[in-house]
Amino acid sequence: MIRRMSEEQTVSLVDVLEEDEELEEEASAVLAGSDSDHCSYPQGYVKRQALYACNTCTPKGGEAAGVCLACSYKCHEGHDLFELYTKRNFRCDCGNRKFTELQCKLYPEKDEVNSLNKYSHNFFGVYCTCSRPYPDPDDQVEDEMIQCVVCEDWLHGRHLGCLVPDCVELQEMICESCMNKNPFLWTYAAHLAGTSSCSPHTYHHEQDLGDKGKEKVPFKSCKRSREEVESSCQLKELSAIGQKRDQSGAVFWPSAWRSKLCFCSSCQENLSAAGLSFLLDESDTVLAYEHKGKSNEQTQRGHDPLMSALDNLNRVQQLEIIHGYNDMKSELKDFLQRFAAEGKVVTPDDIRQFFEQQQNRKRRRDDAGPFYST
Repeated sequence: MIRRMSEEQTVSLVDVLEEDEELEEEASAVLAGSDSDHCSYPQGYVKRQALYACNTCTPKGGEAAGVCLACSYKCHEGHDLFELYTKRNFRCDCGNRKFTELQCKLYPEKDEVNSLNKYSHNFFGVYCTCSRPYPDPDDQVEDEMIQCVVCEDWLHGRHLGCLVPDCVELQEMICESCMNKNPFLWTYAAHLAGTSSCSPHTYHHEQDLGDKGKEKVPFKSCKRSREEVESSCQLKELSAIGQKRDQSGAVFWPSAWRSKLCFCSSCQENLSAAGLSFLLDESDTVLAYEHKGKSNEQTQRGHDPLMSALDNLNRVQQLEIIHGYNDMKSELKDFLQRFAAEGKVVTPDDIRQFFEQQQNRKRRRDDAGPFYST
């Protein structure tokens, strides 16, 4: 068993092994969408990127600042960092005026401030309407945190003022505060947003909608001509219908809901004035960003430096390396599974002993001569 240091409960090592691949994939999707070697500052206000805040360099009480993925590695190694997941339209602050004792190692020539960046209490390591850290050592309630697509704050499910749908990972959420700041969203919500369950009423999957379901939302086809779009306003049409919903709590929006917003010139101007033009961009979503990250990761795997190095070795050397790698991978898996089966705790001494055994076996193989295959 493995005991989590900040929790009383224990988890099976088998569970850890099974979840490891899924967690690695999720983390890779976020990080692979950003450049880990070059500061993103020259790119300007990046559409979406992984961001961090440094509590060591800009502690609470100072000015909020955010740094890109590469700077978190190269300039803030060993610092106390807050992981912000991703933020939109942000330019890296590393080394600017807000960092009085630090100069960016990757791109030192920066403006004093990035005036278009938006900051929140997240940059000081607190989240939600309760302004608590995550993970919260004083919170014993098991709860998930969900990001609002407008303000990009993370909120506890129990603080949203509504039921969280079972299929939450397939939907976008706008918190109650952002809904009230932009009242026209309630008009859309009355027609577009679903209930807190994945019933057909949520219009979650377009392929699942029958003709009856489609008739409930009076949206015209997306294939309308430009003249039709400019001469009519879907938002006004929806307002005229007068369909209402309870205007309280966060709202969960089904996939593809952005494509159903009105694109008329008046609505576009209003969205721009409110700083919400991104709602018309379906590629703005975190899901789209993660898909990009997965695609980048697959491309990088196709240019694996290890495989490139192997290509430059002769066949015998290649087999020796592959043989050693497969041996270690198989033996480590067997080693961990023994502990899982017996319900034992894996200690640092156990890990140290495993690698000592690996070194001893390598010495024995070296003494016996190189590995050959016919």
